[in-house]
Formats: sequence, C-alpha cells, structure tokens
Amino acid sequence: MSSAPTLTAPAADTLRACLWMIGAIASFTTMAVAGRAVSLELDTFEIMLYRSVIGVGIVAGAAALTGTLGLVTIRSMHLHLARNVFHFAGQNLWFYAIAVLPLAQVFALEFTSPLWVIALSPLILGERITRMRALAAALGFAGILIVARPTPDSFDPNLLAAAGAALGFAGSAVFTRRLTRTESIVCILFWLTVMQSAFGLICAGADGDIAWPSLAAWPWIALISVCGLVAHFCLTTALSLAPATIVMPIDFTRLPIIAIVGMTLYGEPLDLFVFLGAAVIFAANYANIRAETIHVTK
Repeated sequence: MSSAPTLTAPAADTLRACLWMIGAIASFTTMAVAGRAVSLELDTFEIMLYRSVIGVGIVAGAAALTGTLGLVTIRSMHLHLARNVFHFAGQNLWFYAIAVLPLAQVFALEFTSPLWVIALSPLILGERITRMRALAAALGFAGILIVARPTPDSFDPNLLAAAGAALGFAGSAVFTRRLTRTESIVCILFWLTVMQSAFGLICAGADGDIAWPSLAAWPWIALISVCGLVAHFCLTTALSLAPATIVMPIDFTRLPIIAIVGMTLYGEPLDLFVFLGAAVIFAANYANIRAETIHVTK
C-alpha cells in the first residue's frame, strides 16, 4: 500500500501562508463592513479613539501573558511618532472613504500603497529609485486614472480620501521598515495603539464633544479593533512563510471579494473600470516585486 504524499518544506510553508492570507482577507473585509456600520453613529476620529483604546488592552495583555513587555522601549520615539502620524491620517481617510465610496473602489486604490512606498523610500530610507521602480510607479498611476476616471462629469472628490489613505499607509510602512531594524513587533504595536489613542482623543475632543457609542455600536468597534490587529498579524506571518510574489496575488483576491460583499449588502454595482484599473495597479506592483526578488537572489 502506497503511503500518502507528503509536502516538501517550501510547499508546506506556501500552504500555511495561503491559510494565513485567508485570515487576513477575512479580517480586512470584516473591518470594512464594521467600519461602515459604525460610521452611521461615530465620526472617524471617534472610531479611531475607541478602536485604539481596545487595541492597547489587547497588545498590553498579550505582551504581559507572553512575557514580552520588556521589549517595549522608548529609544526610537521620533520614528514611532512619524509612523503613527502617517498611519492615523491614512486610517482616518480609509474609514471615511469606506463610508462614502463603493468598497471595491476603496480597496482598488488601497493597492497603490506599495507604489507610494517607491516614492517615499528615497526620502526616508535613502533607497535608490531604479528604472523598474519608476516604471512600476508610472504604470500604477495609469491604473489610478482608470479607477478614478478624473473627468469633470464622472470624478468623485471623495476618491482623494481613498488615495490619501494609500499614501498614509505607505508612509506608515516605510517608517515601520526603519523601526524593524532596531525594534520588536511588540514594541511597534504597543506604541501604535498608545499613540493612536492619544491622537484620537485629541482630534475627537477638539470640538468639545466626544460621542459615546451606543450599546449596539460596541460590538462593531470591538470587531474593528480585533480584526485590524489580526489582519496585520496574518499578513506579516504569511510574508514570513512565503515570498511576496506568492502572497501578493492572494492578497489581491480582496478586491473581488469586497466587490461581491458591496453588491450583496449595499447594492453597489460591479464597475468594470475599477477591476481594469486594479489589474493595472496589481501588474505594476507584481512586476516591481518580481524584479526586486530576482535582483536579491542573484
């Protein structure tokens, strides 16, 4: 009797990465639905405030249970501050965008974040813009134009919020890359939640009126907080198991999934131009990642 086939180590890691990416995609999608639901009651600053306060408890509690609280340091506070300014701006714009735009459009423009990283890396990390990176950025910009269709008759100014969210996430990613050179993931996540809580409190309370969530809103807020942390943990774990050339195409399935969710729950039509532009953006990202991978392995 022949024995059951066994997976090689690389194949097993790839399979595990796929499973982690399913968790990431489910978490990002759930967070979008929860964010739209709670946006009917709270503004984006209030959402960020309550989400981040819950996040502080989760991160601090997990670190205490695992004995990693000692990894939290204060030696790179200027980088933590810069990272969290970008992230806070990007996340607020994202929560605003998912409330006023079709979800598929928001997710399509969110995929431009790696292209913004190309533009920011020379300024923050001192990295050189190669010919391939420049070509990828130009191709990605063409994809943005297809998604947004900036004509006087069809352009929606709210699309600038979605594009701004992608830029904010890119800035956060670049500073995260700087921080990972010296700081642990626990340290980065701890200061993420603490600083986002402070920013949320300042911005939400600027008008002297911070809305207290209703009983019905709290489960949505908790879902946003948990899903946000789980999504990034799953994505980071997947990237540690398999190369970006494998993980990224899986991540791209978020677009058709969120398009189906938007059509089913909110009656949003499927827009061919959104998928076409997203495909161009994906091609730009994938070509750049593949070129970088080939360069590293040479």
